[in-house]
Amino acid sequence: MSVVQSIAHQSPPPAAVARILPWHVRLWQRDGVRRLLMLVVLAISWEIAARWQNNELLLPGFLQTAQALIDGMASGELLQRVGVSLVVLVKAYCIGVALALVLTSVAVSSRLGRDLLGCLCAMFNPLPAIALLPLALLWFGLGERSLILVLVHSVLWTLALNTSTGFLGVPPTLRMVGRNYGLRGLRFVTLILIPAALPSIIAGLKVGWAFAWRTLIAAELVFGTSSGQGGLGWYIFVNRNELYTDRVFAGLVVVILIGLLVEGLVFRMLERLTVWRWGMQH
Repeated sequence: MSVVQSIAHQSPPPAAVARILPWHVRLWQRDGVRRLLMLVVLAISWEIAARWQNNELLLPGFLQTAQALIDGMASGELLQRVGVSLVVLVKAYCIGVALALVLTSVAVSSRLGRDLLGCLCAMFNPLPAIALLPLALLWFGLGERSLILVLVHSVLWTLALNTSTGFLGVPPTLRMVGRNYGLRGLRFVTLILIPAALPSIIAGLKVGWAFAWRTLIAAELVFGTSSGQGGLGWYIFVNRNELYTDRVFAGLVVVILIGLLVEGLVFRMLERLTVWRWGMQH
């Protein structure tokens, strides 16, 4: 037995070491506990600032906002608004992801495809998605299709750029392995390029989701384009006009909570099942 193996054999396992530590140290090592503590500190700071401001119209307190959030959930209005926004967002997000994968698949198959993708991304990626909304309203009117067009634009180019960058970073060895197995076209993309470029693709999915979510709320705030079935942004806009500031803050809290849930549940779970499990990220 070597010296290293002897030391490793004599060393206690990590679980035993963890049990030796004091309970408060073990508790502090949990990510969820630290994040929850940060949120509690922010909530207390918010309540103190609101009481010091002493103007509910300008800055309602955390407790008042929480009550408005509970009332909105209990009445069903807030849940209905959230449902309208999420339905539109999911439709547009799926369309944008599908188009991005098609574009990048074409780009890796030929030099002309790479030039086309590079040219389109250079033109449209710097263009703010919300700037297209007036044209979308002119073409499709007030409704879901206008929002979908704008949201697809906010997802498509970011994801296409990240996916293309990930494909270009695939090692030549993996490419040669795929070629030696006779993989061509779509099979080469799905079996070789996409798994190898998955960290970049997931990063693009996360950024595309954030862009689409912000664009949707901004579009509903400014234009309210939901054919009378306003979403979460429209809920915030209407309550701002009626000077229900606590409801406005409640709507903003819901925007933040949905972003945290999608980031912490959907994308974190996707990373654990793929790139973390495969040892591509730590």
